[in-house]
Amino acid sequence: MPPYKLFLRRALALLAVLAQSMTDIQIIGSHNSYHAGLAPSEMQYLRKVNPKGAASLDYTHPPLLDQLNLGVRKFELDIFSDSKGGLFANPAAIKLIAKEGLPADPPFDPTGKMQKPGYKVIHVQDFDYRSTCQPLVECLTIIGDWSKAHPRHLPIYVLLETKTAGSRPTSTTPEPVTAESLDALDAEILSVFDEKHLITPDAVRGKAQTLEQAVLTTGWPALDKARGKVVFLFDQENITAKYTEGHPALEGRIVFTNSTPGTPDAAFIKMNDPNSPKIPELVRRGYLVRTRADADGRIQKDAALASGAQIISTDYYFSKKMPDGYSVDFGGAIARCNPVKARKCNANALID
Repeated sequence: MPPYKLFLRRALALLAVLAQSMTDIQIIGSHNSYHAGLAPSEMQYLRKVNPKGAASLDYTHPPLLDQLNLGVRKFELDIFSDSKGGLFANPAAIKLIAKEGLPADPPFDPTGKMQKPGYKVIHVQDFDYRSTCQPLVECLTIIGDWSKAHPRHLPIYVLLETKTAGSRPTSTTPEPVTAESLDALDAEILSVFDEKHLITPDAVRGKAQTLEQAVLTTGWPALDKARGKVVFLFDQENITAKYTEGHPALEGRIVFTNSTPGTPDAAFIKMNDPNSPKIPELVRRGYLVRTRADADGRIQKDAALASGAQIISTDYYFSKKMPDGYSVDFGGAIARCNPVKARKCNANALID
């Protein structure tokens, strides 16, 4: 091949890589990524009083660092505000287990982390409270340290669910989500990551009037520019009004809302049902979408992969398999070209 043709081919390949958006690919993420499972007596007690609930909680995940090394690029963290510290330091289950005459489980907070102020990572307060990392800042530090050690990694997504449920008589009543607690959440994130290490709503919006206008026209950042960065997303929609108050189109905010098309903050949309015909259309338009490959005993891996959702959430990823061998993977790769936007994707550029 003549040298000029070889040069032209390489130049075109480079331009294709630079033009590739971070939303032109699919990555795999874990569901309830922090979940350490119940201790033996906790599980025995819960099986007695709520067998169905016990069965739904009978799973664990490896530590976040192990998941990162496997190729997981999206994490889900359930968080509770604990502005004064100590709110979740004495779970009701410990007293209930003793009352039943069951052996005491290993201490869940041997170093007193739960006594200190700051967001805590918990699935269900009082009953399912063991996490592989605690508090939130520690979990984020694990991700941040790994990211800094691998500066060319594909973008990492962190899905946050701010929890407030607590109707049981024995449950600790959580703090409400307020403008102040959401400001504190942004501050905790920024205590670990500086903004140049993040993809923020401001960075995506650029000079557009709204965030939605930006993603539907200019689009999300190029994949090459998104490497080495972390993106924070909210799981639920019911806090959007509080989070956007005083921050139109998420100006000055750190986390992308779980939004509704047609609103100024619309950029990320969570759609748990991978069979929804809306997902491919949303992806084609420019939104970032997360769906689930397995939930509530339903295996919908094929639908999730075909949907075009950029983030595929699962309890079984790569080498973490069900007894029958089921897992979600890309045949040895940690990412793949999005089937809905494949024409814009260069598979050779997805290694990190």
